[in-house]
Amino acid sequence: MCDTMVALGNATANGNVIFAKNSDRQPNEPLLMLRVPRQRHSKGTQLKCTYITIDQARETYDVLLLKPSWMWGAEMGANEYGLAIGNEAVFTKVKQGPKALLGMDLVRLALERCKTSTDALHLITELLEKYGQGGNCGYQKNFVYHNSFLIADRNSAWVLETSGPYWAAEKVKDVRAISNRLTIGKEFDLAHPDLIKHAIAKRWCRSESDFDFARCYSNHLVTRFSGSASRHAICSTRLEQEKGQITVETMMQILRSHDPKHGTMRPFDRHSLGSVCMHGGGLVGDHTTGSYVASLGEPLDTHWLTGGSTPCISIFKPYWMTDNHFVFGEEQEQEALDYWMLREELHRLVLQNKVFKLKKHLEEGAVLEKKSLDAVESLGDNRNPSELDAIMEGAWQDEHKLVRTTVVRSRPNAGEIKGSLRFRRYWKKQTEKLGL
Repeated sequence: MCDTMVALGNATANGNVIFAKNSDRQPNEPLLMLRVPRQRHSKGTQLKCTYITIDQARETYDVLLLKPSWMWGAEMGANEYGLAIGNEAVFTKVKQGPKALLGMDLVRLALERCKTSTDALHLITELLEKYGQGGNCGYQKNFVYHNSFLIADRNSAWVLETSGPYWAAEKVKDVRAISNRLTIGKEFDLAHPDLIKHAIAKRWCRSESDFDFARCYSNHLVTRFSGSASRHAICSTRLEQEKGQITVETMMQILRSHDPKHGTMRPFDRHSLGSVCMHGGGLVGDHTTGSYVASLGEPLDTHWLTGGSTPCISIFKPYWMTDNHFVFGEEQEQEALDYWMLREELHRLVLQNKVFKLKKHLEEGAVLEKKSLDAVESLGDNRNPSELDAIMEGAWQDEHKLVRTTVVRSRPNAGEIKGSLRFRRYWKKQTEKLGL
């Protein structure tokens, strides 16, 4: 379960394209921040993705990935050319196929091989045609689905929604959000050549004039229970309301938002499938394991990363794809895991009500984040590498110090998980499995 958004330059305050995504997955699944540099590959080289091996490209680009720890692909990320992509689970009537490419594999492949959103759209659909999509996407339990994608570059964006080998694509005009549901209806810009013919053959519609992609291809029951209607409405409504004035902070606020029907109830005392900042603990649903915002534009894209779960208690830090050490290399997966685990321990301590001064911690985190936002704003078009490094150094060190101090102080405190019996049992079991 996830939510992904984009606002093109005609809808933002600074004229940049702003992309944002929460990765909602099983709560014990680490989401690693990795940087993979540009590489050249010999002719005939093969590439092992999560489940299958495919032909490698002769050259792959410098990429920033936020990826589940156990798979090859990524939930979201960007590359050196200002291309950013995120994927969503969608639930459709087309039968699941055998192990093939995962949606996360397709995200990483497009980031490594493409420079523009249109190039990425064509590559993903070509790979779908050649290799298909399929395989378990779950970490500690089996979970299979098809995928939708939000694909953005510094000038444009596409929504691509799939159902097995079939797909439809819509070019974004100003703002767009996708959640765990098909959203393209009667109007689309590109589609699989047999899309409508297949729906008519299956008797999902009577004729071409009757065709509606989301209505025909959605598994409506599973989609309904995914909680996507609430989350999609939260994202879309806020984007429409602030169209023309959307900022990085707007996206951060949306990623941290909770289902309004829960009122003032603490999000740490119940699950919230309908929240963009998703909290696990129910019969269905996942937990937000990482968050990402990107401001795409010349002279250099600015990426904002939490490096941990639960954005309502996390701090976004600025990152530029310069020559720096703040995000981990592929050979540093253990360090990347340790980084995520420390922030996850903070989340579990909050759940257990061991962080007695949580309000003070959140206030201090908000001050650090605002300091970074102001520093980036003050740069203007100046992108001096030493100044960028200084901003990153301060932001990443200050956040780490605050998180570590709060965790160390809170570990010995007494506390207990609140909420329903099921909620308490769920999180007790998950925390024991994680070794905390």
